[in-house]
Amino acid sequence: MNFEAIKSIYAFEMARTRRTLLQSVVSPVISTSLYFIVFGAAIGSRINLVEGVSYGAFITPGLIMLTLLGQCISNGSFGIYFPKFTGTIYEVLSAPVAMAEIVLGYVGAAATKGMLIGLIILATASFFVDIRIEHPFMMILFFVLTAVTFSLFGFMIGIWAGNFEQLNLIPMLVVPPLTFLGGSFYSINMLPPFWQAVSHLNPVLYLVSGFRWSFYGIADVNPVLSLAMITLFLVICLAILGWIFRTGYRLRN
Repeated sequence: MNFEAIKSIYAFEMARTRRTLLQSVVSPVISTSLYFIVFGAAIGSRINLVEGVSYGAFITPGLIMLTLLGQCISNGSFGIYFPKFTGTIYEVLSAPVAMAEIVLGYVGAAATKGMLIGLIILATASFFVDIRIEHPFMMILFFVLTAVTFSLFGFMIGIWAGNFEQLNLIPMLVVPPLTFLGGSFYSINMLPPFWQAVSHLNPVLYLVSGFRWSFYGIADVNPVLSLAMITLFLVICLAILGWIFRTGYRLRN
């Protein structure tokens, strides 16, 4: 394992975050703070407790997950797409660096940036609502697995994208609706039976539900099932990436 190569790619990607600090860190924190002001304070004050938890506290895990997914996909996709766009990816591919080491460098940096922003959001939320974490180990497990999985997913989007429009297609048009409709701002138990069944087809529901369970011990689906779903998605992403590197799909042409 070439740790020096992994370190170089990782450090380069983390340096890009420092150069764009306003966009990478400040912007999502301000956006999430506005969510707490609008939903937690203005709307939450008119909503009764949700499964024994105040509405502001109830939506906190969903907001963290919303930010984490968006940041990991965005960082993972842009990290590999920009070298493709500028042509510098060929320098990486021609270097004595294994594909696994390339993935570890880019995906590791994307996951780290996503988790840092998620932790900042968690700290920001503590100024607005009372937060408790009943299962800290499971919270960290869900947090890290989600960050790594969706950084891998973003990495694949960056390889697949042929232009900036395709690069933003899934993160802007697919992921936000799935997140908003995945129980981030409500419990699916509030929905009619038909829509509860439909909601179970949304993979983001399992992420939000499992993450919320680690905070308050309440969940829309079994936490074991949530963990199994995120693990399955991780395995699928790894399998697809393996095929991409074996075939050189959109990397060698």
